[in-house]
Amino acid sequence: MRHLSLILCALYGFMAPFTGFCEDRPVISSATQQCLDCHGTYHPGIVEDWEKSRHAVMTPEKAMAAAALSRKVSSTSVPDAAKSVVVGCAECHTQRPKSHADTFSHNGFDVHVVVSPEDCAACHSQERDQYGGNIMAHAWKNLAENKIYQDLKQSIIGNPIRKSGKLAFDPPDALTNAETCFYCHGTRLTVTGFEKRDTDAGELEFPIIDGWPNQGVGRINLDGSKGACTACHNRHGFSMETARKPYTCKECHSGPDVPAYKVYEASKHGNIAASKQSSWDFQAVPWTVGRDFTAPTCATCHISLLTNTDGEVVVQRTHQMNDRLSTRIFGLIYAHRQPKNPDTTLIRNSAGLGLPTDFDGTPASQYLIDDTEFNKRQKTLQAVCLACHSLSWVKGHWQRFDHTIQTTNAATRAATDIMRDIWKKGYASGLDRGASPFDESIEKKWSAIWLFDANNSRFASAMAGGGDYGVFAEGRYALSTRVAELNEWLMLKGKKE
Repeated sequence: MRHLSLILCALYGFMAPFTGFCEDRPVISSATQQCLDCHGTYHPGIVEDWEKSRHAVMTPEKAMAAAALSRKVSSTSVPDAAKSVVVGCAECHTQRPKSHADTFSHNGFDVHVVVSPEDCAACHSQERDQYGGNIMAHAWKNLAENKIYQDLKQSIIGNPIRKSGKLAFDPPDALTNAETCFYCHGTRLTVTGFEKRDTDAGELEFPIIDGWPNQGVGRINLDGSKGACTACHNRHGFSMETARKPYTCKECHSGPDVPAYKVYEASKHGNIAASKQSSWDFQAVPWTVGRDFTAPTCATCHISLLTNTDGEVVVQRTHQMNDRLSTRIFGLIYAHRQPKNPDTTLIRNSAGLGLPTDFDGTPASQYLIDDTEFNKRQKTLQAVCLACHSLSWVKGHWQRFDHTIQTTNAATRAATDIMRDIWKKGYASGLDRGASPFDESIEKKWSAIWLFDANNSRFASAMAGGGDYGVFAEGRYALSTRVAELNEWLMLKGKKE
C-alpha cells in the first residue's frame, strides 16, 4: 500500500495543496520511480526494505540542514540533481556510469550493479576517506598479496592431495576462496563479459561479474575502489540500528580466530545488552551514553559519535576503526602495535617476511605506530570506558589487558621456540627448507596456539569479560595443553632416533 501511495504522489503531487494526500511525502526522482514500478513486482523484498529506510524519506538537502552533531551527511556539497530527491535506486545505481566496468544499458538508463564507497561518497565523503585509511579497506590485498598469509590460507582451505604417502594441499579454487576467507576479506570483482537472459520483463542483457556476490570489507570494486559499505550497512535498508548492534560484526568476528562476538556475548556488557537493548535507542545521533544505551556494543567502542547527557562529545564518529585501536591482538603469531599503514603488504620483518614481528617476537617497529600514536589511540578508547567507569576501574582493566598481551606473547614465544627446534632437526619442513610453515600436523598444533588459544585469552581480557574464554573455553588451558603436547612431541621424536 505504501508503494502505491508513493507512486500516486509522484504522479499526482500537484494535487497536494488541495487534497493533502501527498503532504510531507518524499520526493522521488522520475528515474527511481521507474525502477520502483518494475522492481516492486520482480523484487518486492528489495523495494519494501528500501521504503522503510531513512534514504526513502530524507533528501540530502534536508539532511544537510541538521545540527552539526546530528548530521549524517558529511559531504559539504551534493550533486544538484540529487539534493532535493530522496536517495533511491537511480541515485545509487546510475552514478558515475563511466567509472564502473559493470555499467550496462537497462531500460534507457546506464546502470551499474555494484555500488561502491565512491558512490556513497556523494553524501558521505568523510566516511569514505576514513574507511580508506582503515585496515579493513585493504583486507583483500593484505591477504591475497602476502605469500606467508597465502601459505596459511592454503593449508586451511586448500584441496588435500596424497602423493606417495605424503599429504599436500593444492591452492583452493576461486569458489572456495569466495565463500571462505574472501567472504569477509572481500573478493576482487571483474567483468568477464555480458550475457542476455530471458526474464519476466523480456530479454535483457546483464554483465557477468566474477567474484560476485560479495560484501567483504576489502572488496575490490569495479570502479577500482576498495571496500563495501554494505558489509555493515546492509542493503537496502542501510539501517543504523543494524550497524550498531553486535550481530553485524558477528558475521566476521565470531572466532575462534577472532572471537570478539562470543566473548562479548558472555561478558557483562553482552549480558546487559541482551537484557536491556529492547529499550535502547539505536537511531539517535549523536548517541548519548546512559540515556540511549547503558552498555557498549562494537560500534560504541570503535565507530560511533558519543556524547554525555550534558551534550559534550565523548568521542567523535570514525570509520577508520584503528583510530581507537592501539594494539593488534589477533590473526598473527604475536600481538603487536597497529601498523602505520593499512596496506600491510609493505611490512617486512628482519628476515624479509611479510610479518610485523620476527619469529622470536621482535617487532618490525619501523612499520608500526610509535609511542605518541599508541598513547593517543589508547586514550581515545579509554574515553569511551570512562563515560561509564571510574578512572581506577579503567586503569585496572588496562593493566590486566597489557599483562595478558605480555603473557600470551611469552607463551607463544615458548611454543615457537619448540617449533623452531622441530624445523631445525628436520622433523618438519618449514621456511628454511622452502616449505610452508603451516601445512604439517605438528605445525597446525603450533599455529592453533597463537591463532586460537592466545587470541581467546586476549579478547576475553580486552573486552572486559567473557570469563571462561580466558581459561577453559579455548583460552589458557588449551594454550598450555598444546604447548605441552608440542614439547612432548619433540622429545618423543628425538628418542626414536
